[in-house]
Amino acid sequence: MLWAPRPFSNLGLRCSGLFWNCNRKKLKSTSKYIYQTLFLNGENSDIRICALGQEWNLHKVYLCQSGYFSSMFSGSWKESNMMVIPLEIPDQNIDTEALQVVFGSLYRDDVLIKPSSVVSILAAACMLQLDGLIQQCGETMKENVGVKTVCVYYSSASIYGLDSVMKKCLEWLLNNLMTHQNVDLMKELGVDVIELLIQSSDLFVMQVEMDVYTALKKWMFLQLNPSWDGPIKQLLADADAWLCKRRTEEEPFLKAEDGAPFTPVFRHVRLQYIINDLASARILERDNILPPDWLTSVYKSQWFAMLRTEHDNDNGPQDANKEEFQSSSMRCGRKLTKDGDYCWRWTGFNFGFDLLVTYTNRFIVFKRNTLSQPCGGAVSLQPRRHLAYRLRLASFDNSGKLVCSRSTGYQLLTLEKDQEYVVMNLDSRLLSFPLYVCCNFQYTSPHMDRRPDAPEPESSARSVP
Repeated sequence: MLWAPRPFSNLGLRCSGLFWNCNRKKLKSTSKYIYQTLFLNGENSDIRICALGQEWNLHKVYLCQSGYFSSMFSGSWKESNMMVIPLEIPDQNIDTEALQVVFGSLYRDDVLIKPSSVVSILAAACMLQLDGLIQQCGETMKENVGVKTVCVYYSSASIYGLDSVMKKCLEWLLNNLMTHQNVDLMKELGVDVIELLIQSSDLFVMQVEMDVYTALKKWMFLQLNPSWDGPIKQLLADADAWLCKRRTEEEPFLKAEDGAPFTPVFRHVRLQYIINDLASARILERDNILPPDWLTSVYKSQWFAMLRTEHDNDNGPQDANKEEFQSSSMRCGRKLTKDGDYCWRWTGFNFGFDLLVTYTNRFIVFKRNTLSQPCGGAVSLQPRRHLAYRLRLASFDNSGKLVCSRSTGYQLLTLEKDQEYVVMNLDSRLLSFPLYVCCNFQYTSPHMDRRPDAPEPESSARSVP
């Protein structure tokens, strides 16, 4: 029997596939070879870098990828012709491990950055002007923001100019400061950061504004007693006991030497939504943290707002003024542990507007209650009442990252007596419990909520974007 060769076309395809696989394998090994031979082994090195008690045998052609070394070798620096360069490291965040990673990045395409070492690597990358590595550090930080990293990442991002990382950290803190209170986090948060959070209308408040004040009281106690080490449930009782020992009738705590640094933070508490509840107002008086003139001006402002609501027919905000809304709206929230039916109201007198909130069948409904259900306080019987609101929903994973979120945006709403309004219809596929509900409300015309000594707004009301 005669032997018959295979067609050349099939043989060619097989060969080309074989060569392609060989080239691919060769390229992959070449990358590893460069890193191993030139960087780790330092073969054919033409320069030695000495820093922090360690030496690296490197190559100028690779170092020139760094803006720092490129300027050094091409300029009039004395090191431009030196074979051994002692590198001064003025930044204490930089260690030898970070330098090893940064120098090694010049010899390879892929760099693995551990969340635990990203700050030191970022510091070294900034010093050596490696923009690509700086960007990669920023992405690593944003992906790993959590309760143990958020303060360190925010501080480092502010030092090294990573605005996107700072923004991500603030977003995480706004979402988690009140929803997942943590002792270690409270200890780490400084005055500047906590002030940014407390003044924001995006703070995810659980329950009511009084809970913001209570959280600040606990935070202040931890700042002044950093060695405290107890369970979170015991924190408020210990903070109250400590304040009781420090309390004097003559001087509010913020006027004392150790209390004065916390004054800027407490100024952003929206007191008008605390004194509208009797129990909360009594706690403010008992604690004696705030200067009396703060409370006096708020009491006066709220009294006049109530009179205008009753006698001047102030039925609530009818024009869009988003700036006023953001700075002075009522902040409140609720945690829904599982799917089901819920109906609630937030405590406090809101100028006769008894708002009931219902969650049922994946609908969130507002109802202006006047006659249909009992109410503990006075209820306005005006035919129509207006309010401005924003409702947000969110659920989080174990690290505090958003799993899903929705927002109504800034809205104006008019309700007649006992009228209901569907605020949001939820997609069951996006729901994840526990579900956090956060609302901002404004029940009176914006100028009624300003303190008497507050300046007039510079611009008139605008339409809602």
